[in-house]
Amino acid sequence: MEQKALAKWLKLVVLGLGFCGLAVYLGVIPGYGLSLRSMYPEFSDRFWPWLIFIWVSGIPCYAALALGWRIAGNIGRDRSFSMENARFLRTVSLLAALDAAYFFLGNLALLFLNMSHPGVVLLSLLVVFAGAAVAVAAAALSHLVRKAALLQEESDLTI
Repeated sequence: MEQKALAKWLKLVVLGLGFCGLAVYLGVIPGYGLSLRSMYPEFSDRFWPWLIFIWVSGIPCYAALALGWRIAGNIGRDRSFSMENARFLRTVSLLAALDAAYFFLGNLALLFLNMSHPGVVLLSLLVVFAGAAVAVAAAALSHLVRKAALLQEESDLTI
């Protein structure tokens, strides 16, 4: 596949993820929270703390999508293996790790504030694991892209 076509597809994926995230963060989650609030009015004081907690968890996700957009742009300019892309991937790794830690600690804080249930905290470990997996994958890709960029620079100097 040609670099420009690949970049275009990657940007479409980034846009798709962004729109799906908006639908979840602004539609599904508040709607589900409102339905829970109407079914269990005694827990209505938990709606806004949980909603704000979840919305804040989306900020690093959108920052990572912005970096993905920039990586796709570099791929389209035939700069796939560049130190810039390695830095972007490292930042994505850090964002994913920080978001996973935030999500875990936030769930614990809400549990200790009596605004959650131990089962919810246990279930949140799946999200934390997914965030940790993204962090490790992005760190590995960053390492590989950095090594490839160094090899490419070395190759360019010998020709």
